[in-house]
Amino acid sequence: MQVSRTVWMLVLIASAVGAETASGQASSAEQISGALLAAPETLRDGATVLGYGGEPRAGDPLTVLRTGSNDLICLADDPQREGFHVACYHASLDEYMLIGRRISADGGDRAAVLAARFAALEEGRIRAPAAALWSLTAAADVDPANGPPDGARRLAVVYVPHAEAGSTGLPTRPDGDSPWLMMPGTPWAHIMIPR
Repeated sequence: MQVSRTVWMLVLIASAVGAETASGQASSAEQISGALLAAPETLRDGATVLGYGGEPRAGDPLTVLRTGSNDLICLADDPQREGFHVACYHASLDEYMLIGRRISADGGDRAAVLAARFAALEEGRIRAPAAALWSLTAAADVDPANGPPDGARRLAVVYVPHAEAGSTGLPTRPDGDSPWLMMPGTPWAHIMIPR
């Protein structure tokens, strides 16, 4: 009888481990390490990290994996998406980004996200973003212990609300590795800086 219980417990444990692996969700430690790859090195130690399976965060599809001590918030890679994408942003962008996560989690597209953000700006619930964001994107999954693979794309973004090409002197589309202004004249105009 004892052998049967032991075998049954091993089957349950193996099933649970298999289910976690099948979902593609990395451990909290792996999610944190991966998310921090997008952050500037000098800000990594104090960054808050949001991801999957941590402490619930009110109104956010992401959870808190690590509470930080500075103003940087990093997002873990989404296990449901192909490839690898992590990002970090200044805490002043959090409400703006949160609107996008909520709409996307409900199946909304980019147009729905922009409309919801614009409505929040018009109603005074959020302010136009004016801060920095960093991201790292790779075509395949990334092992944080090995760092970003060759060919991974790094990007820095600086939000400059309502900036125009004429006032910044920047092109409004990619031009080699030069910084450029995306969405000029809008509340979420931003300078894209390939790294």
